[in-house]
Amino acid sequence: MKKVVMNCLAIAMAATFAASLASCASPTAVAGSRESGEITVYTALEDEQVEEYLQVFNSQHSDITVNIVRESTGIITAKLLAEKDNPQADLVWGTAASSLLVLDENNMLEPYAPAKVETILPQFKSDKAVPTWVGIDVWETAFTVNTAELGKLGLSTADIKSYNDLLRPELQGKIVMSNPASSGTGLLTVTGLLQLNGKDTNAGWDYLTQLHHNIDQYVHSGSKPAKMAGAGETVIGVSFGYAGISQKRNGAPVEVIFPAEGSGWDLEANALIKKSTINQAAQTFLDWAISDAAMELYKANYPILANGQGGKYDGFTNNPVEQLIDNDLAWIASNREAILEEWTRAFDGKSAAK
Repeated sequence: MKKVVMNCLAIAMAATFAASLASCASPTAVAGSRESGEITVYTALEDEQVEEYLQVFNSQHSDITVNIVRESTGIITAKLLAEKDNPQADLVWGTAASSLLVLDENNMLEPYAPAKVETILPQFKSDKAVPTWVGIDVWETAFTVNTAELGKLGLSTADIKSYNDLLRPELQGKIVMSNPASSGTGLLTVTGLLQLNGKDTNAGWDYLTQLHHNIDQYVHSGSKPAKMAGAGETVIGVSFGYAGISQKRNGAPVEVIFPAEGSGWDLEANALIKKSTINQAAQTFLDWAISDAAMELYKANYPILANGQGGKYDGFTNNPVEQLIDNDLAWIASNREAILEEWTRAFDGKSAAK
């Protein structure tokens, strides 16, 4: 039976494997069997997704123990950067490509071409000869609207179609959004708005300042705003499509609205962490993570897959690919620190306690 250890904050790590460079032609030593071993995986996938997906992996690779560290994208990114000189993770699974680009700039990713990497569309993987990261699916900004609570304000979903509609005076203190410093969803929403309003102007920041007046709080999770809307704890949760659609499927009185201007988005992606010793079981996991079996699992939750094979369209009023804005992931990675510093300076006063 596979042992899967879940820990949403941190886990105690085993000491780094001893390097054996002399016995390996590669500059990075390799330890263990591809069909056995123990690996530590950092992920920003939702808890229920991780549980579901790993059941399939476990059934196919029963000799590999997977230790999961699950956190929001921003926290995972900060943790990896802090551990740069003593990496604890073997690989990253389902974390924003914009964050992996930051890690790549810091020479923290080990090039690896998983089996069937040729099936991943070029725009959804590293452009290096041997890729340093490989995408699996796309997620995007969406509004989860509690229709019952919205009605109490004298509004209907017909009144909430665009980002500008979130500025309505009736919505003061009625919106919850993800904090971009801790949440990948928050970051893709903020950077999407900056790009939609002209990334070389202040118009995006001006919009965020106006929106701030209607924000109740910024939370440290991409899915939490949707969950809060589903529970009636807020009227509108600025979240992502899957989070809102899953609330609706579970019976919450919500509608999921994709903004008319287009949705900011990012790509959930995987990467091998550069370490003195590479555990081959990590390569086995990365092979599986873009396999047909894994893609079928992702397809149930995401309509846009990195291999171009669309998933379920339930809950999407438009073609989900056409909903995506023209997104510059390289610009996001290069400007991430400056954007977060400015956002924190201006808006962090409404952030929820960590």
